[in-house]
Amino acid sequence: MTATPTARTSTAKEQWATGLVAFGAVMLMLTGLLDIFRGIMAIAHDNVFVATRSYVFRFDLTGWGWIHVILGAIAVAIGVGLLKVTPWARISGVAIAALIIIANFLSLPYSPVWSIVVIAFSAFIIWALCVVRQDDSTSRLG
Repeated sequence: MTATPTARTSTAKEQWATGLVAFGAVMLMLTGLLDIFRGIMAIAHDNVFVATRSYVFRFDLTGWGWIHVILGAIAVAIGVGLLKVTPWARISGVAIAALIIIANFLSLPYSPVWSIVVIAFSAFIIWALCVVRQDDSTSRLG
């Protein structure tokens, strides 16, 4: 009796892992787009943001705008890489989400509520990308 090759069915664990990576990818792209928009606002209209005088980390808003635009563009590119299940994307996704958290923490006095929202998004991204083991995420998305 010979065994006939059958199509490999994915387990619930693999589907869960694929869903978490897809969640992380979409959230990273969304966070990147929102960061790009925030950067454009800071570059174009400095008066949109309220600047506090007694904050330790005082920076030029135009400079912060460029930092947010660059981080956002990189985040969108990494999000696309996550959807294509490239090997570099998960590590890069965690790294860029951590940088986005740091940048938003440092720009808390300029827009506190928005910075906290983006920090929370980025924390969810890091969680979604770290909770999946490497061998669980080898299946293709979609």
